Amino acid sequence: MAFQIYKPGQGRYVRLGSAGGMGVVALVLCWYLFNLLRQYVSDDVAYKVYLMYSIPALLFAAMGLVGAKYLNDPRLSDFLIATENEMKKVSWSSKAEVGGSTLVVIVTVVLLALFIFAVDLLVSGGLSGGWTIPYTDIHIPGLGLW
Repeated sequence: MAFQIYKPGQGRYVRLGSAGGMGVVALVLCWYLFNLLRQYVSDDVAYKVYLMYSIPALLFAAMGLVGAKYLNDPRLSDFLIATENEMKKVSWSSKAEVGGSTLVVIVTVVLLALFIFAVDLLVSGGLSGGWTIPYTDIHIPGLGLW
């Protein structure tokens, strides 16, 4: 039985993106395994180099086969195809709209932070020993609760 791609030509970009993500995860895991083997396999072992390179390579190949199997599964493939079709229907915001919305969010967060800072100063000073105005000898007493 030969390997065939389920519904070829459909969901191409989502499948490629998923395969790329799986490849990145596989590379990171193989690099981690390589470093573990380099650290924990004794230098006295005559075939240390073969272990350090072949085990991660076999793991990468196995993960590639498992990824190919799951990306070719009819249920997952149909889901990825439907996802790509829905993403084509999305109305994306323009660059100007995104920039304007980002600016509004940043200004709102800064103003809210300043307001909370001012209220915190007033409440903490009022409940404690009071406030001393910097560079002067003026002291406004507080309630002295803590």
